[in-house]
Amino acid sequence: MMRPGLTVKLSLLLALIGVLASGSTGYYAYRANRNLLVGEAGHNLLTATELLGRRFSVSIDDMAADVLVLATMPSSALVAESAEDMKTKADRTRLAQVFSSFMLHHPVYLQARLIARNQFGLERIRFDRDTRGIVEVQGANLQEKGQFAYVFDTLALAPGRVYIGPITINREYGAHYAEGRPILRLAAPVATPAGGVVGVVVLDVDLTVLLKLLSTDLPPDYQVYLANEWGDFLVHPDSSQAFGFDKGRRVFMQESFAATKPLFDRAKNSVLINGLTNPEQARNDVLAFVRRPFGATAGNRFVVFGLGKPLSGVLTGANLLGDRIVRIVLFSSVAALLLAILFARALTKPLQILTDAATHFFAESVTEALPLKRTDEIGMLARCFDRMRREIKAQVDALHDKQHQLAHLANHDVLTSLPNRMLFMQRLDAAVQEATAKNERLAVLFVDLDHFKQINDQFGHSIGDTVLVAIAHRLRQLLSTGHTVARLGGDEFVVLVEGAYSSCAAVDVAARIVRALDEDLPIAGRRVTVGASVGISEFPEDGTSARDLLLTADAAMYVAKSKGRGFWQSYSDVLEGQQVEAAGEKTTADES
Repeated sequence: MMRPGLTVKLSLLLALIGVLASGSTGYYAYRANRNLLVGEAGHNLLTATELLGRRFSVSIDDMAADVLVLATMPSSALVAESAEDMKTKADRTRLAQVFSSFMLHHPVYLQARLIARNQFGLERIRFDRDTRGIVEVQGANLQEKGQFAYVFDTLALAPGRVYIGPITINREYGAHYAEGRPILRLAAPVATPAGGVVGVVVLDVDLTVLLKLLSTDLPPDYQVYLANEWGDFLVHPDSSQAFGFDKGRRVFMQESFAATKPLFDRAKNSVLINGLTNPEQARNDVLAFVRRPFGATAGNRFVVFGLGKPLSGVLTGANLLGDRIVRIVLFSSVAALLLAILFARALTKPLQILTDAATHFFAESVTEALPLKRTDEIGMLARCFDRMRREIKAQVDALHDKQHQLAHLANHDVLTSLPNRMLFMQRLDAAVQEATAKNERLAVLFVDLDHFKQINDQFGHSIGDTVLVAIAHRLRQLLSTGHTVARLGGDEFVVLVEGAYSSCAAVDVAARIVRALDEDLPIAGRRVTVGASVGISEFPEDGTSARDLLLTADAAMYVAKSKGRGFWQSYSDVLEGQQVEAAGEKTTADES
């Protein structure tokens, strides 16, 4: 089977490059368009959210002005203060007409009430809204409201101030259409000319109607969110998520949309997220949230408004552009294939000359016949071959150097440059064999850092690595040239002591290590204390092989660490203690 020639391969390669270039350009144009559309939609949504928040604040101010108008009317103080008689009855009738007019011209008001300070907060005038219209409640149906916060908190205010209560569900009995609906209460104290507060005027606002009026010019596919200062949803596209605190389970905005947490921490005033760059939070929407001040006197100090728009509607134009890009890419791919064939044929003709020269390149008789003096591409390639031949030896020499470096890395710890476990065990095996032949002694000290994990957790792995390097440097300075110090891994080091040796010398070395590592280390502008626990095993008492010596030293180290860290312990003392303990138990058993 004939393999495809260089012309075919080069044609396919160039065609592939052309297709990839046009395809990637189209793809990134499509992505950029998507990002641009989503960004523009996000900014528009943020503007609409800020506008909705400002409208809400203005509406609150307007309603506060309404409640002040009703509270400052002279007849309000007379009706709230006086008992029912013919004169106050006429005042009450005129005042009731004013209350009724406010209810008639403001569809957001569910209730308008005048509540007296005396008689346990008895309602003197009350108008409710129900499905039939505006209803005046009179006589025995008037209720005592003195126990409610919006009454006694408002009575405590100075005249001219307005109480703005929290947004909640109205659970007062007999509130007609207002019962069970989300409301906002505004109240103002009613004062006599002498300044005495004799009652309050209360307006209950239908939150649903208010938001509907504020968002009348918003597109129908916008989703409205509202949360109080704690993050409880007050308005949510899914009504089951709103007023969770009234249903026994709280649903928080900052848990549903984690990006809004800075709004509740007062770190930001607005947040914009979208499902294109943050699908985990925004899913398939573009969302904007704005924090607005609200109700400084009671309940909520601010509210968070949010508007959402489906991402699919935003990306409609990008999808149309994507279809056009696909057609353009297909056309450009065909053109790229034709141009690649023409270019490959023009390029491979001089390469055939180079093929003949390269075929005889390694023959001894034609080595000097390389076309080195040519000035075209073939001459350049021939000169490259000649330089390559001269550089081979240099590369081989460099390779030997790399092999030596790799051999060093295989036997040494990369971080501290100390011998690693493999090299230490080799040296320990050799030391054991030599000590056995010469009837000498040696010792293994197992060093475990006490507080390294806390340092690593507190300052990070980078500082931890710096601490390990400093520990290795201190151990090298502390020990004589006849000793071997190695890093086994993590925060574990081991020391091999050879030559003239006694048990006292092992304890002395361990004590010096503990004292040295208990001193502060200057690391990155701060001083840290690591500390160490050391276990000692001796040859031949505690082991006759490298593995046994390391295990017994490790066991002694754990006994030392169990004493409270910063101690050293010989394995022979551990065994002696165990034997004494066993003998004591045996004596106790015999006496029994």
